[in-house]
Amino acid sequence: MISRRNIRVKVMQTLYSVDSMNGDVKPGEALNILTKKIEQSRYLFTYLVYFITEVARYAETDALHKASKHLPTAHDLNINTRIAGNELLWKILEEAGFKKAVAEFKPQLIIDKDLLKKTYLQLADSPEYKEYIELQSRDKKSEKDMLEFIFGSLMLPNEDFISHLEENFIHWDDDAEMMNLLVLNFLQKPSNHDFTEMVSKEKWEFAKSLLQTVLDKKEVCMELIKPKLKNWDADRIASLDLIILQMGVCEFLYFETIPTKVTINEYIDLAKDYSTVQSGQFVNGLLDNIHKELTAENKISKKSFKNSII
Repeated sequence: MISRRNIRVKVMQTLYSVDSMNGDVKPGEALNILTKKIEQSRYLFTYLVYFITEVARYAETDALHKASKHLPTAHDLNINTRIAGNELLWKILEEAGFKKAVAEFKPQLIIDKDLLKKTYLQLADSPEYKEYIELQSRDKKSEKDMLEFIFGSLMLPNEDFISHLEENFIHWDDDAEMMNLLVLNFLQKPSNHDFTEMVSKEKWEFAKSLLQTVLDKKEVCMELIKPKLKNWDADRIASLDLIILQMGVCEFLYFETIPTKVTINEYIDLAKDYSTVQSGQFVNGLLDNIHKELTAENKISKKSFKNSII
């Protein structure tokens, strides 16, 4: 499932897109933008899993190609295709949600066949693979370890593969850390993931609520933010910083199960990662100031958040 941090990132980016429209926003357009951003992450996740399966299945393509040579060698006629029968691989390929996602997104249309072949050849030449094909029996751990090796040791460290992802998924940098965890968790327990649902219902409600609250309460937020800007050059304040501050203030006031400390830390990190060099310090100072003011005025009400997934 998509992480809490990535939900905030996508809401932030959606608000920035809306802000760039200068008020020319149709009803429901903001939600449509947010929905598309989350769907892009679902497509990316599907593609990463699809590429893993294609690398594993390439063993049969390689064997067929070499056997069809005009004068095949003994080696050509005895390519080991054990990985093509990997039990976890076929569990993935036969999973209804994965089939549906592949049919929906058609990842085969963007796959780089040369890169796929090179990745397989790297796999076939690795000590890990040679050890794998010598195994006399199949067990869950070795089957999983082989697919994890393809992903973690051949795909992610490969600059050509990352460039390929960046060309086809403009949000790769935003989602990279989350995708690494998602794919590894999926390979560990594939039955726990639903390819048709990137976000749980609870987190999707949080995403929609955060987006709409910031849009609806912009004036309320700015009334709290503007007085705190006197020590800053207003003309040099990044618009993204103001959006981050509005999101933080909304969480203070309208999201009762999110601890204020979590809110402050989350938005400091987003400011550091997505805005200017000074943004982390700026957001930290203002959110802390606003938090103290609201607390002193008894305007922040938080419920127990121990069991909150947000």
